[in-house]
Amino acid sequence: MNLSGLQIFKYLPGAKKAEHTNCKECGCPTCMAFAIKLAQKQVSYDRCKYMPEDLKKLCVRNMKAPQKTVKIDGLKIGGENVLYRHQKTFINRTVMAVILDCEAPDFQQKLKRIKDFEINRVNEKMRVDLVIIRNGGKQKIKNLCDETVYIDEKDFQKLSLKIINDENFGKTSKKLIETRTKAIIDRDEKYSDPVCVYFKSGIDKFELCARAGYYLCKYANMLIFEDFDESLFATLMTLRQNIFTDPEKPLQVEAKIYEFNNPDENSIVFMTTNFALTFFAVANELENLSVPSYLIVTPADGMSVLTAWSAEKFTAQMVAKTLKKFDFTNRVKTRRIIIPGLLAHMKEELEDVLPEFEIVVGTIEAYAIADFVNNLKAQNH
Repeated sequence: MNLSGLQIFKYLPGAKKAEHTNCKECGCPTCMAFAIKLAQKQVSYDRCKYMPEDLKKLCVRNMKAPQKTVKIDGLKIGGENVLYRHQKTFINRTVMAVILDCEAPDFQQKLKRIKDFEINRVNEKMRVDLVIIRNGGKQKIKNLCDETVYIDEKDFQKLSLKIINDENFGKTSKKLIETRTKAIIDRDEKYSDPVCVYFKSGIDKFELCARAGYYLCKYANMLIFEDFDESLFATLMTLRQNIFTDPEKPLQVEAKIYEFNNPDENSIVFMTTNFALTFFAVANELENLSVPSYLIVTPADGMSVLTAWSAEKFTAQMVAKTLKKFDFTNRVKTRRIIIPGLLAHMKEELEDVLPEFEIVVGTIEAYAIADFVNNLKAQNH
């Protein structure tokens, strides 16, 4: 584990009020200042002439990279330095790889499926990360999409990667946890290679999904599949996106007025915050409506509706400011705005600052929007 400034300071003369306390020979004004800079890797441990040997050994171990980073044409594998995402964040996403056998009878069909595969989720386009070419060379694979990296199997086998053939769930999971723990906690160089789990063909799809999902969380750096299944990859990539999101950086979209199904000045108007997961849940429902609509997205630092309200990031004044910024009042004749059901308590407050609009309390869950709109249309008629 990385040493903190306080952990380092405990070993230094300043903490023990010993000779050479705050001697400044290291270039820092105090032993504490040196300890903090050393913890942040801004200075080298050998700058302190009076450092005890046991601290030197800890610093040498701490300088070692917990896990190597292997690169294939810009694709990064491994390089992790924590066991748990909340400790810092995971760095390089688990690579999703497919074996493509050039001598297999379904070679061309499988290649086309890989090339055609693409999913979009939370403003991100995802494709197969890596194609490993078996029984052939790169020259047989032409015009593969730019986002996908491909490598000959013989070249792949030369990389500094640890391959685990998944034959027993218990053994595989134990190896993954043991390897990551020894790499991160013990800084044992024998366990520093990124770890790949290899799945042979013929495994039941549902069992394969369950196993691969677990390994993705703990702690496979790459998953290699002999079979390719679009639904499996879509599921695992969705899970991967959630696991490798930086918990300190909320996913957010641009705060602006979004249009769905070619709205005009009389179209229905919804409102939410710029939290990406909320936005895409609502946007998906609005896209599937049979009526055109607007979605006003207010800036909220990527916070969900209630979180933004409690942090005073979603206020009546902020809503008014957003509408004014985009000149929305003059843009539409519609005088009704539908707000999230969780913000029902803000109805009167919003009507006070937006006297020209009627505030309608909408649904709590996005899936109920379609029924809500149908009921609203029925009431108007």
